[in-house]
Amino acid sequence: MNTPSRWLIFVLALGAGFSVAAIYYAQPLLPLMGQDLRLSLTGMGLVPTLTQAGYALGILFLLPLGDRYDRRKLILTKSAALALLLLACSFCGQLHSLLVISLLLGMAATMAQDIVPAAAILAPEGKQGKTVGTVMTGLLLGILLSRTVSGFIGETFGWREMYQLAAISVALTGGLLWKVLPPFAVHSTLSYPSLMVTMAHLWQRYPVLRRAALAQGFLSVAFSAFWSTLAIMLSDHYQMGSAAAGAFGIAGAAGALAAPLAGHLADRVGAQKVTQLGALLVTISFALMFLLPVLPVQGQWLLIAFSAVGFDLGLQSSLVAHQNLVYSLEPQARGRLNALLFTVVFIGMALGSVLGSQVYMLANWNGVVTLATLSGFIALTIRRLGKRQPVTQPAKV
Repeated sequence: MNTPSRWLIFVLALGAGFSVAAIYYAQPLLPLMGQDLRLSLTGMGLVPTLTQAGYALGILFLLPLGDRYDRRKLILTKSAALALLLLACSFCGQLHSLLVISLLLGMAATMAQDIVPAAAILAPEGKQGKTVGTVMTGLLLGILLSRTVSGFIGETFGWREMYQLAAISVALTGGLLWKVLPPFAVHSTLSYPSLMVTMAHLWQRYPVLRRAALAQGFLSVAFSAFWSTLAIMLSDHYQMGSAAAGAFGIAGAAGALAAPLAGHLADRVGAQKVTQLGALLVTISFALMFLLPVLPVQGQWLLIAFSAVGFDLGLQSSLVAHQNLVYSLEPQARGRLNALLFTVVFIGMALGSVLGSQVYMLANWNGVVTLATLSGFIALTIRRLGKRQPVTQPAKV
């Protein structure tokens, strides 16, 4: 297989970034949305929770279609749906409609997870980790910089205008992907119900898959609990606006830039070691924030930014390595394997959002830090206790 061009990889990274960003724009905008729509803290917490729950549902029920249909067509369809939903979100006037659209928006945003396996398919043997890592850089920068962009635009122009700009960006990127992507071969002729049944078989067949999904899921709980409550904490404790909350996403983006390095490292020294190092870094980075009360205000801001760099670097490195492990199990079932991995990841994201807001109400920011540190430690324990087992020979699925 020929190595994909740098332009193609760049477009894939761009598409992954803009599409996944759609599920994170709301986080620094929650105070603005709450004020505009008169939402309670619980109501504000439900917005990212429903979006991430929709993403998990879309991954579970829509992503397997990538093994049955041309991914190029699926990407175009989802990009059109996502652009329309982002536009509809900007016109919401009450909580109920906002929550319904948030759920559907999360499902459509799974086009990002159609793009990542596409990169693995296009990459030559031995270069999959590096190629996936490069595309994941775009996806991860989309996750992190979305907060910076939405925080600034929301505070300057309004949260509704942010969603309208997001709709335009997704529509344009979807058209670009349609032009540059080649058609993809169909790897399965199974019916949709049969595809879903084989996913259960894949989950049962591969302990490697189960450990990867559970470990990354706990890391996602920590990640989501932090970012879902950061804007509220900064507003309560430091009287900072949405733009300031989004600015911390720049610090996290520095960690995301290491994704290609993590993929390259996984190709060289093994994905197992990279997952353990990533989980350890996440745990340590969150634990450092227990020092916040003993620091002056400026020192507290610096520590939060430093911790954001550390835990994002650890989480993204672990994610790229876990994908490398999972994609190698059965190349013809990458869509379903990816669906299983990311279903658990975004269940973790949704749990992190709802648990983070509840813990913040009960135990303030120190409670959120405790939740995140504990989640990181559980992920590290899963990786450390997981004994290396021989990979079962692939079944015909």
